[in-house]
Amino acid sequence: MSRVGRKPIPIPKGVQVNIEDRTVTVKGPKGELKLEHLPAVRIEHDGTLLRVSNDSGIKENRKFHGLYRTLVANMILGVTEGFQKRLEIRGQGYRAAVQGGMLELHVGYSHPVLFDIPKGMEVKVEEKRGEKLILIDIHGVDKQLVGQFAANVRAVRVPEPYKGKGIRYSEEYVRQKQGKKTV
Repeated sequence: MSRVGRKPIPIPKGVQVNIEDRTVTVKGPKGELKLEHLPAVRIEHDGTLLRVSNDSGIKENRKFHGLYRTLVANMILGVTEGFQKRLEIRGQGYRAAVQGGMLELHVGYSHPVLFDIPKGMEVKVEEKRGEKLILIDIHGVDKQLVGQFAANVRAVRVPEPYKGKGIRYSEEYVRQKQGKKTV
């Protein structure tokens, strides 16, 4: 049995959990999330705790026990606190702006790169002039959606190893390579 899956999930005040058939709905102060789980996984609600259990002894189904426990715990964390990713844009002439539900990036291409901001997600752009740095803050209730949107934005201009220009996560370290040497 999964060690992660055995841990009960505490439900904080202000969060409502509804379980119908194979659908778990979590409502909180920041929003609402739904998850449909496999029939082999059973999720039980008893007041202030959620418990995830595996009904079948089939090896293929056992691997989902800890997964669904983590997914439900992330849903509860998302509707109470939310998730955040922070990106940095480094490079001369690189810009970013949020305009009418779109994130617009000018990162050295002949055209701006546009991203639709998904529903329920908030994106803020901040510029630090002294450091020649642009920060993009991505907030949302769905951990997977926040992480995927941040990864898509980063993929537009991955940091290059010689000058460090590009889009990176704020906690990411980019190792600088030495340029060409002449004899």
